[in-house]
Amino acid sequence: MMKVDLIINNVKVFNSYIKRFIDADVAILDKKFLYIDEHSKAIRNELNAKEVIDGKGKYMIPGLIDIHMHIESSMTIPYQFSQAVIPHGVTTVVADPHEMANVFGIKGITAMINSTKENDLDIFYGIPSSVPSTTSLLETTGGTIDVEDITNLLKEDKICCLGEVMNFKDLINDKESLINKIIGKIKKQSPHLKIEGHCPKITGLDLAKFIYQGVDADHTQQTVASLDEKIKSGMFMEIQHKSMTNENINYLVENNLYEHFCFVTDDVMAHKLVEGHLNNLVKKAIKMGMPKEMAIYASTYTPAKRMLLDDRGSIAPGKIADFVLLNNVDDFNIHRVYKNGKIVFDGKVRYKESFDNFPKEFYKSIKLDDVSNENFEVSSPIKNGKVSCRIMKVTKNTTFTMQEIDKLDVIDGILQWESSNYCLISVLERYGKNNNQSFGLVSGSIIKEGAIATTYAHDHHNLMVMGKSTKDMVIATNWIIRHGGGYCVVKDGKIIASLELPIGGIISEERIDKLAKKVKDINISMAELGYEHDNKIMSFSTLSLPVSPSLKITDKGLIDVEKQEIVSLYKEN
Repeated sequence: MMKVDLIINNVKVFNSYIKRFIDADVAILDKKFLYIDEHSKAIRNELNAKEVIDGKGKYMIPGLIDIHMHIESSMTIPYQFSQAVIPHGVTTVVADPHEMANVFGIKGITAMINSTKENDLDIFYGIPSSVPSTTSLLETTGGTIDVEDITNLLKEDKICCLGEVMNFKDLINDKESLINKIIGKIKKQSPHLKIEGHCPKITGLDLAKFIYQGVDADHTQQTVASLDEKIKSGMFMEIQHKSMTNENINYLVENNLYEHFCFVTDDVMAHKLVEGHLNNLVKKAIKMGMPKEMAIYASTYTPAKRMLLDDRGSIAPGKIADFVLLNNVDDFNIHRVYKNGKIVFDGKVRYKESFDNFPKEFYKSIKLDDVSNENFEVSSPIKNGKVSCRIMKVTKNTTFTMQEIDKLDVIDGILQWESSNYCLISVLERYGKNNNQSFGLVSGSIIKEGAIATTYAHDHHNLMVMGKSTKDMVIATNWIIRHGGGYCVVKDGKIIASLELPIGGIISEERIDKLAKKVKDINISMAELGYEHDNKIMSFSTLSLPVSPSLKITDKGLIDVEKQEIVSLYKEN
């Protein structure tokens, strides 16, 4: 008899090719599936295993695969991230480390790649394509990625795509732009490498130009109209939580578009990560009416196919033996998780502490002196009277903003923002390059008192602070500077929540459950100040993202995202 490593009898196996479950026995050899025996009982009669498990009728599905996400969005390191998502059935991810790249350039990317060696999770990487997300004219970053860096990164065996292309204006309007040179290098050196996109509210001829350049996937917030146009144009859709509306899911199901999309998480905060990951999207899709087989298909087979990860994503001979045993499918209750044919989650979560393996200079990246009240005095173009100002309006449950115009009082040449209905927001360049500081005003579903400061400010990660009180803004800002980066929430002159992010000012090595508790406390404290949003941290942190509609702020000033240009805080009459 032939010797194999593991036999699991009596399971309901999801077959990705016919898209349904079959009753079968499964044999595993050398970390791969050898045989899925549906009828002949050859496994029991002709194979001998080191270990035999009675599956007791449980459901066996491939390990979940997330092909668009950012580990830094969980404010943690790859090792801690791996510990968090394996219990959720996730066995492979494709991470775009553009946050670390914006802080440290290629050194940040290689540090992330080199730190993944002790993980149970398979982590592949996308090369950050837009570092900075726009250009140095619109934002200051600690690092940049240029064409030469692309050449070096393509030598890494864990690279499987070009990360999301964000600076759309340069892509479609300037043939000599850096992003076009990067794409040209990819097409020449690695023509089969997938190119990921970031295409919010891009349509018509502009969208066609985007796709023409080779950018043929999008993960941003969708509508039925955008899904229809993009899929008809040959784009692959990566559906994250905020795109899972009833209208969108019905459109995908009713038109049988399962080959043209998958589920992705993009950004998951640490306190949410310990509760669920890609599995939550699968469960949500099933509850919304998507057939359970197709929800599994869109989180295993189609993402693997998209990224040319042909050795995984299905349970078939020769495929890597990454799989999940479910007690039942409808509520996606996970019993066991296996990686390479070995059990990596037995039903009990056991988090381990991290080990220090990042370069020492990564822990000293904030080049700022303490601030004082004077740092938040905003000069006006008039001496006294009222002046028209641009306002960023934040709306609930989206990272988009709108522009409003309102008049504020000016006394002795200083804008009287504290007596207005608005928060002041300021970005301080923190890399020691130019000492820039910009100002803006914010309205909408944001804080009504106190202040919030952070260096976790997408994507440039300068120090950003927003507040209703100068005193509280100073306290929050100085806490961030003195602790090497992080998040700080202040109310009535007292720090009510804080989170240290010592690695580049954006991630922590702390054990994931401990980190999750602190992130949760930040969210609770932001709510205490009046912030209304389903993802408060991401809402605040993306107020500085100049590729997300429509008015944002960087260290260079307010950015009109559609026009990709700096605009004044003061609106001309």
